Amino acid sequence: MTVTRPFESERSTVRNGDVELAVYTAGVSEGPTLVLVHGWPDNHALWNHVVGLLADRYRVVTYDSRGAGDSTVPARTRGYRLDAMASDLRAVIDAVSPDAPVHVLGHDWGAVEAWELVAEADAPLRISSYTSVSGPNLDHLALWARSRLRRPTPRNLAQVFAQTRASWYTVTFHVPPLARVRMYRMKRKGWTQFIGEFSDVPAAMVEESPTLLDDAWNGLRIYRANLLPRFTSPRRRYVTVPVHLIVNTRDAAVRPFHYEDTPRWVADLSRTDLDAGHWSPLSHPWDIARITSEFVDGIESRRQTAST
Repeated sequence: MTVTRPFESERSTVRNGDVELAVYTAGVSEGPTLVLVHGWPDNHALWNHVVGLLADRYRVVTYDSRGAGDSTVPARTRGYRLDAMASDLRAVIDAVSPDAPVHVLGHDWGAVEAWELVAEADAPLRISSYTSVSGPNLDHLALWARSRLRRPTPRNLAQVFAQTRASWYTVTFHVPPLARVRMYRMKRKGWTQFIGEFSDVPAAMVEESPTLLDDAWNGLRIYRANLLPRFTSPRRRYVTVPVHLIVNTRDAAVRPFHYEDTPRWVADLSRTDLDAGHWSPLSHPWDIARITSEFVDGIESRRQTAST
C-alpha cells in the first residue's frame, strides 16, 4: 500500500549561521507556501506521502533539520536548543518566501520547534497558520503538569502519570549508556518493524533513510538540550497565529489530554481528533493532507476577505 503521488522537488541550501540546511521545494509556484518540519529520528522524507497529496495545489517546502539528513550536524548539545532550531525554521521561511507569510505544518520535535517560533511576538508577520501534529509546546506542557499536580484529584494525577509513563523513554536518552542500548535495540529490530509496532504504520509506507541511525543518535541531543530546562523553568507563552491541532488519539508518546489547557495560550485555536498513532504522516497521510489543506484554505479565505 502506498499513496505517494509522483512529484519533482528542487533542492537548495539555506545557511543559518554555521548551519547549512538541505531544503526541498515542490508543487506549484503560484499556490500558498507550506513549510513542513519533521521530528525525531526522521528527515524531510517523512513528508513524502503528504507532499505528494499537496503538491498539485500548494508550494510545499520540506527540509532536513540540523543534525539530520544532509544538513549540518552541530557537535555540541547546546547547538540543538529550541531557540536555535526555531531560528532554522525562520531562516528557511525567509529564504523560500521573503515577501509573504507561510503556513507551517510540524510533527513530533518539528512541531515543538514550530511552537517555539509561533510564540514569538513577530510570528504573525512570517507565519499565516500553524498545524501541529504530535508535538506540544514544552512550556504549555510543563505548566499543564504543574497545574494538575497543584490540584491532585484522581483524574489529574492519572493524566500526569499517563503522560509520564508515555515519556519514560526520554529519561534513557539523557544517559549515554542507556541511549546506546536503545539505539542498538532499534537497529536490531529494524525501523520498519519498530514503527509498525509502535504506530501501526504499514511497511509499504516506510522508506528507511540511509542516515536513520546517525540521525537518531544526533537527535538525542535535542532531548538533552531542552526537556530539563523547559520543565524546570516553563514560560507563559501566548500565541496569536491561528493554530490547528491534529490530535492522534492513539499516540503512545504524546497523550491527548494535555491539550486541554491549550486554549489558555492560543487565541485562535481549532482541533481535529484523528484515530491514529504517533506517526500519522506515514500511516494517515491522506488525513494529514486533507485536514491541513482545509485549515490553510480557510485561513487564506479569511485573509483575502480582510484585504478587500
